[in-house]
Amino acid sequence: MTTDTKPVPATSVLQVTDEAAEVVRGALGEEDDGAALGLRVAVSGTEMSPSMTFEFSYDLSLHELDDLHTGDVTYEVAGLTVIVPGDSVENLTGATLDVPSNPLQGGLVIRNPNRPDMADRIDLSESGSVAERLQDLLNNHVNPSLASHGGYVELVKVEGSKAFLLMGGGCQGCTMSAATLHQGVAAIISQHVPEILDVIDVTDHAAGENPFYQ
Repeated sequence: MTTDTKPVPATSVLQVTDEAAEVVRGALGEEDDGAALGLRVAVSGTEMSPSMTFEFSYDLSLHELDDLHTGDVTYEVAGLTVIVPGDSVENLTGATLDVPSNPLQGGLVIRNPNRPDMADRIDLSESGSVAERLQDLLNNHVNPSLASHGGYVELVKVEGSKAFLLMGGGCQGCTMSAATLHQGVAAIISQHVPEILDVIDVTDHAAGENPFYQ
């Protein structure tokens, strides 16, 4: 049942390129009731890129137009009816649904200028040593994100203002490991464990057996 939905100008939320719209229309054409369906695009969570930048993850589905949810925003763009849940509107505003730059990749991508600020959600205990707080940060915030790429970071030791870290799993030997460590991990460490001024990678990357990027 349609409840509390409202049309909005197509330029106000997610844009759809002609190429992406063609892909969606192809999917709709394979459905028996394609004319009764719209494209539902929702922010489903967050994930971390190999360079440790937090990004939104998405759920795209074909959804019955007669079964919209309270707060859904619907509008027409590129010949499609797009449905955006109310709690995803802000994070999808200004984004574009497109096809991948690599034609061999297939599927669709969302190019979104918006990023979740996960660092602000990190809450470390103010008690404990520098090493203990750093270990807490790695265990509970950094490594769960790196796990999506099969990697992890291990604290070897703390000497003064220096943290010596070992990268393992998919991070060992990965071509993005330097960016992951220095642009991602080190940035989070400096914000939440400010006593650490230098992060040193002691990984033997040449011994990596299963790097995420080679």
